[in-house]
Amino acid sequence: MTPLWPWLVLAGLGAFHGLNPAMGWLFAVALGLYRQSRSVVLLSLVPIALGHALAIAVVVYLVVVFGQAIDARALRLLTGCLLIGWGAFYLAYGHRHRMRIGLRTGYAGLGIWSFLMATAHGAGLMLIPALMPLQEPAEHMQSEHMHAMPVAGSIWIAGLAVAVHTLAMLTVTGIVALVVYDFVGLEFLRRGWVNLDLVWAAALIAMGLLLLLT
Repeated sequence: MTPLWPWLVLAGLGAFHGLNPAMGWLFAVALGLYRQSRSVVLLSLVPIALGHALAIAVVVYLVVVFGQAIDARALRLLTGCLLIGWGAFYLAYGHRHRMRIGLRTGYAGLGIWSFLMATAHGAGLMLIPALMPLQEPAEHMQSEHMHAMPVAGSIWIAGLAVAVHTLAMLTVTGIVALVVYDFVGLEFLRRGWVNLDLVWAAALIAMGLLLLLT
């Protein structure tokens, strides 16, 4: 039996990404307002989610590959160092390298932007600690059934992890985008908004330290 908490963490991280305007809902709303169409807001969510999922999948499947080559402790230490380094870099320089997207962009451009934004945020890196416990049952099963494909269980779990995370992100992004488009408008952002990028950078560093110290 796999533990429940990694799945909750994957969904929670997806929901957090969905709340962050830099991850998509702000541009979905802005594009919908520019084109005066609620349908555009909804359609914009598709390339945003696909770009985010692709960025996450690249990291997750790299973890599966490396997980077959090195032991769990080495992977844990490597992940901790990567999280701390990425969080520190983003904390110091992330605000200086913001990617721009115009309101005239198409859906393909929106998907590419979403992929680059999720990659720059290190979104996939934060999923690694939650993915590690999910790999253990698959590895145990592989050791008992040597005739099975070497990484079949890990690949299946990794794909499911990407799906759970992306579904949570898409759900929250869609809810926020529709509420802002239909009722709130974008003016409230001028009055203030929580700096979620700062929270994210601090969370990356904190998780990295936790992996190194435990």
